[in-house]
Amino acid sequence: MAQQPFQSAISLGQDGKYRWVYEMNLYTNPTILILLVKIFFWIFFGLWVCTTLFDSCDTGHFAESALNNGKFMGIILLVFMVLVLIGYYVYALINGGKYCVLFEMDQQGVMHKQMPKQVKKSQIISALTVMAGMMSRNPTTVGVGILSSARSEMYSSFNSVKSVKANPGRHVIKVNETFEHNQVYADGADFDFVLKFILAHVPPKVSSAYKGYRPIA
Repeated sequence: MAQQPFQSAISLGQDGKYRWVYEMNLYTNPTILILLVKIFFWIFFGLWVCTTLFDSCDTGHFAESALNNGKFMGIILLVFMVLVLIGYYVYALINGGKYCVLFEMDQQGVMHKQMPKQVKKSQIISALTVMAGMMSRNPTTVGVGILSSARSEMYSSFNSVKSVKANPGRHVIKVNETFEHNQVYADGADFDFVLKFILAHVPPKVSSAYKGYRPIA
């Protein structure tokens, strides 16, 4: 098992859980922004595939349908990306440029909890998004608002983890299950400690398949 580093921001509770608070600078760390961009890209990619298949069934010309739908979806995607970028920086401004999260980790798994004050701010933003969507009769906007307000925490059971990816430059360790993708943040020596701990407790086939950043021994 990994040993906790000296002068660590991580504390070990009497209940056997490691706890630490991480404060991300939303302006300098693009991890969350990149995640949002990926989500919207794959949504539009799925829409493009579906509409192209439907159109090609009617016309019998897959390439032509793919090109026409690609141009249309590309323009809409570009507009959405601009809106996502604006929305992200508005969110960052409201939260003082910080994303603050509490982590709890033991031998069974790791919990990612958004701090209460930021949860309230996120819920207000989400409520405004839902209202705007309802007033504009836009189900997509309503859906995005509901989804963003539904989760303030995420738990990853180590036994269910399918892959682990680490990016020390962004201070993030991605703990991926089949339908859940948790992001664990830590700084400095704590990053190595957390990564070692996770790799020591996920299934052996996951830790053996891990080929990313290697923590200092």
